[in-house]
Amino acid sequence: MAVLTDEASRTEVLNRLKRAEGQLRGIQRMIEEGQPCLDIAGQMAAVRKALDGAYVRMTVCFMQQEISAHLGVAETEAMLADVQTLLGKIR
Repeated sequence: MAVLTDEASRTEVLNRLKRAEGQLRGIQRMIEEGQPCLDIAGQMAAVRKALDGAYVRMTVCFMQQEISAHLGVAETEAMLADVQTLLGKIR
């Protein structure tokens, strides 16, 4: 199985995950403090969206890495920009 070798992409995905981790800690704190369920649910939806975004970015980075090895960089960049846009619309 392939791994993300591009350092910038790996850093971007990790930063997105760290942001989601902070949001999760905030949700835990909200529950401990007895915040309203609707407020908590809104924050949970935000975390899900953040995780979906990290997943899409990781998937596109992986595809870019693998396809570039077979097609060439120029063709891959344009195609994957469209793929990322399409994947972003399913969230």
